[in-house]
Amino acid sequence: MGAPSPFTIPHGIIVSCQAEAGSPTDDLRMIIAFAQSAALGGAVGLRLAGAEHIVAVRAVSELPIIGIHKDYVPGELVLITGDARHVPPLSAAGAQIIAFDATERQRPSTLDEIVATIHANGAAALADLRSLRDMDAALAAGADVLATTPSVWDLPEYVPDLALIEAIARRWDGPIIAEGNFWTPDDVRRAFDAGARAVVIGSAITRPWKITEYYVRAAKR
Repeated sequence: MGAPSPFTIPHGIIVSCQAEAGSPTDDLRMIIAFAQSAALGGAVGLRLAGAEHIVAVRAVSELPIIGIHKDYVPGELVLITGDARHVPPLSAAGAQIIAFDATERQRPSTLDEIVATIHANGAAALADLRSLRDMDAALAAGADVLATTPSVWDLPEYVPDLALIEAIARRWDGPIIAEGNFWTPDDVRRAFDAGARAVVIGSAITRPWKITEYYVRAAKR
């Protein structure tokens, strides 16, 4: 197995520049514009899906990139980099960190295989967790970074999982990335106070219809 990347997770805001298939922003030019806008705003990193998007953004930005591969499986939620075969293209495209689904769901490759392949390709392995049980399995496999990305499946919309961040920080002194349902500066500050090294913002920046919906809901009260 190769050695993990020595890359250090920066402290600050990481912007997830992704687009749902068929959405108004499902255009490579939009992804590039999101990334450039994030850099102008002071983001310390980006999270991108797919080698094509990573290559395009790497050509215009030197920000650190978390790369993922997304599979949409009928009857299942999104599975993030569940197959070790998807790792090399992400690394070759320019991702210093590669995130993978570390939940208990079935996947084509084992956690050990995924992490080993990430390290062999010179990248850091970021485990997307749903629970502390996922954390134990991810660390046993050799994960370098932990994130709370899928934990919000169990929470109401707009509510980040601050409790899981705190619980992870009590048991592990490595880098934690908070992700999922972050919509307010107060929640971001609370995530850092709970022990996060960085906070990923996605929909609140890169999904204009979700941003509109957020304010429309407030107008109906």
